[in-house]
Amino acid sequence: MQLFIQSLYTFSSWKMYNWSMFFFRILVSIELIIAHGLKKIGVGVAEAEHIPNPLHFSDKFNNGFAIAANLFFPCFVILGFCTRLAALPTLAVTLTGLFVVHWHGTPLEKDTPFMYSLVFLLIAVLGPGKYSVDNYLYKKLSR
Repeated sequence: MQLFIQSLYTFSSWKMYNWSMFFFRILVSIELIIAHGLKKIGVGVAEAEHIPNPLHFSDKFNNGFAIAANLFFPCFVILGFCTRLAALPTLAVTLTGLFVVHWHGTPLEKDTPFMYSLVFLLIAVLGPGKYSVDNYLYKKLSR
C-alpha cells in the first residue's frame, strides 16, 4: 500500500512539474515579448527603444541580437522547441543588462534583468517539460 501511495505521489508530482513548466515558460516568454521585445521594434510606443551597446559590438549586430533575444527566441521557448538553446540568447542579454549596464545602478534598476536572468536560467537548466515540441521530437527520434 505504501509503495502504491508513493508511486501515486511521484506520478502526481511529475505531472504537476510538467504542467508548471508548460505554463511557466509560456507566460514568462509572452511577458518578455510584450514588455521588452515589442518596444525594441517600436510597437506600442511612439518610437523604438534605444538599445544599449555596452560591449561595443557593431550597432547592427547588437540591435539584431537584442531584438532576437526578446522577440524571436522567446517564441521558441513558448513552443518548447530547442528550449534550452533558445533560452541562452535571452539569458546573455539579461545578464549583460544586470552585470554591465545596471551594475552600479539602484536595486530597482537591477530588479528586472535579475528576475529575467533567474527565470531563463531555470528554463535552460530544467528544460521545457513533457508538453513541448522538444519532447515530441525526442520521442519520435528515439524509436
